[in-house]
Formats: sequence, C-alpha cells, structure tokens
Amino acid sequence: MGWKTLDDMDLNGKRVLVRVDINVPVKDGVVTDATRIERIAPTVNDILAKGGRPILVAHFGRPKGKVVLDMSLRVTLKELEKALGHKVVFVETLDAAELHTDEERAAEVVLLENIRFYPGEEKNDPEFSARLAKLADIYCNDAFSAAHRAHASTEGVARLLPSCAGRLMQAELEALEAALSKPVRPVVAVVGGAKVSTKLELLGNLVAKVDYLVIGGGMANTFLAAQGIDVGKSLCEHDMADTARSILAKAGDAGCEIVLPSDVVVAAEFKANAANETVANNACPSNKMILDAGPASVARISEILDGAKTLIWNGPLGAFEIEPFNTATNAAAQKAATLSKAGQLTSVAGGGDTVAALNQAGAADDFTYISTAGGAFLEWMEGKTLPGVAALEASAA
Repeated sequence: MGWKTLDDMDLNGKRVLVRVDINVPVKDGVVTDATRIERIAPTVNDILAKGGRPILVAHFGRPKGKVVLDMSLRVTLKELEKALGHKVVFVETLDAAELHTDEERAAEVVLLENIRFYPGEEKNDPEFSARLAKLADIYCNDAFSAAHRAHASTEGVARLLPSCAGRLMQAELEALEAALSKPVRPVVAVVGGAKVSTKLELLGNLVAKVDYLVIGGGMANTFLAAQGIDVGKSLCEHDMADTARSILAKAGDAGCEIVLPSDVVVAAEFKANAANETVANNACPSNKMILDAGPASVARISEILDGAKTLIWNGPLGAFEIEPFNTATNAAAQKAATLSKAGQLTSVAGGGDTVAALNQAGAADDFTYISTAGGAFLEWMEGKTLPGVAALEASAA
C-alpha cells in the first residue's frame, strides 16, 4: 500500500485534523440516519486511545462557499457525542479555531463548522489549505466518499502535513485494492442500471480487468438491441448501439466474457405486480418491455459465481424497486452473500442503487465490503486517480 495508516503515526500529544463524511440526512433539525456518523467512531476512538486530539473537518450540503445556517454541522452534535461516547466541542469559525479557546484546548474532540462555508475549500486554495494545516500536527483522511474531490480539506492539506488514512478510508482502499488492483481470479463484475451512457468509462475499464462482466437492467437491453434483437418498448439507448458493439469487441480481445440475459421477464406496464411472462431474450413482444432477467439467466449467473473468487457489484439486474421484477437481483445477491459468508468469495459492492438493492435482498450484511461512497467508488472502478488518495500516497513517499 502506498499510503500510511493510523498505525504508522505517533499521535501522542498531537492535534489530528480528521476529514470525515458526516453529511447525513436531516429532517426538521433531527438526523434521520446516523450511519455515516457511526462509521467514523473507530478512527476517532483510535486517535484518542493513542493520545491524540481529533479536530473533525466535514462538509454538509452544498453551501457553495457561503454561510447557510440550514447547512450548519451543529445539527450533528447530539448524534456525534452518542456515537463517539465523548463530549464534542463545536467551533463556529476558523478564526475561533485558530485562537484555541480554553474550552477547545480542554476538549477531547473538536468539530469545525461546515468547511464548505469557505470559498477556499472547493477551490483548493493554497492559502486556505495552509490555514487548515496550522490547526494540527497530523492530517488523517477518513472520508473516502470525498476522495474524488480535489478540495483543500481532502487534497491540499494532505500535502502540507504528515498524513494517513483513517480506519474507514483504510477499509475502503483495502477492499477496492483486493477487488480490482490485486484480485484473486476468476473475477466477476455485475453492472446494472438504466443507461450505458452513464457507465461507459466503468465498462471500458472493467472489461480489461475482469473475467466475466454480467450486465443487467436497462443497460442489458441496449446491448441486446445492438446485436439486432428487438426489445419492444423496453428502456433502451438505441443511439448507443455502436458503443455497445465496441465494448463487446474490446471484451473479446481482453478475454472477458460479457454475460447478457438469455431469458427475460416482460410486461406491458411498469408497475408492481403487473401481468408478466418469461420469454427468450429475442422474443419480447413489440408492445411489452423487459423488466427483469429470467430464471435461466439467474442460473447462469449463479454458476459463474460458484466458480468465482472475487466479485464487484454495481447496480441491479432489473427493476428491483417493484415486485416481482426484483427477483433476479434478489436471487443473484443472495447467492453472492451465501458464497461470501462461506469464505468462498470476496465481494465488494457500491454506487448508486446498489446498497438499496442489496439491503432489499437481505444480502448486504454478508457481502465482504459495501461502499457507501457513491461517486468516489465509481471513479475508482473507472480506473481514475482519486486526488484525496493520491495526496496520501505523495505524503507517504
């Protein structure tokens, strides 16, 4: 690994600037889902155990460099203290943080106000980065979900202080490295979703790195249509046919087998429990739409998973939001979860609707690792360099 962890740092008596992601959902001034807050607890508690003093830096919403009171991080304080088991002192301005009040000096944990209230944050302004760096002795990035942003608190400050990854960032990077950088083969990728156009770079990167690429959802319809198959009224990007054919050709050159549905579940309308039938992939009636992969397709995916060692999952295989068109997604996810729990498969999932689909299938808990990072997870899968990770690597060099 080209970056340092908390285990590599001497934190005793040190102030540690910790970039976290606590951009949680809030309704009527109350946090409705504290998952992101709970996930930073191992990092903060490790720093405290090693004698360090965490100064938490985070964003909340998109204030675009201005103070927006509705986007104050003060709303997270109660849940933070509950998750960390420590008193958290809230510091409203950087000016106040630089003065180091008696209350702040005595605090075990400090939380700075929304870092995106400052225009220098998203501009990655060097002077603003330097201000942040003066607040601490060590920088710790525990916000992989913001690592694809070259901002002052994710990239700029990491180049000015001895830097390391927090426990959440470490777990994410190790999981992704195991899945894509140094995987145990055979490697399977499941990619679903509505449109090929939104996942071009992802597909292009994966066909060169995996042994099997299972394509589902509306994307599969585009690939079927590109091969001359009539998909009826199905969601399909007919203008992406040439692109789909080029991806198929690239996969063939790379020795990657692209797996498309051999049978499909079709209906005349997109609604729960709509009358439906299962037909061969080339037998969709002109007045119907493909809403899920069929049982023969699921059996093929299960067979591939049985022989696999590594799985990367992004997106559903069908219209998982409505029954019974969640059947293929649920069955394949449960198969992957069973193999993962048995230690036969390393499974990493993330991005878009993936987490919701796996939770609905009751499979999420048994996957090896589930990323909630969204954009950063997808950019990593696309083979892009993430500025926040690159800065940690540069610091470790």
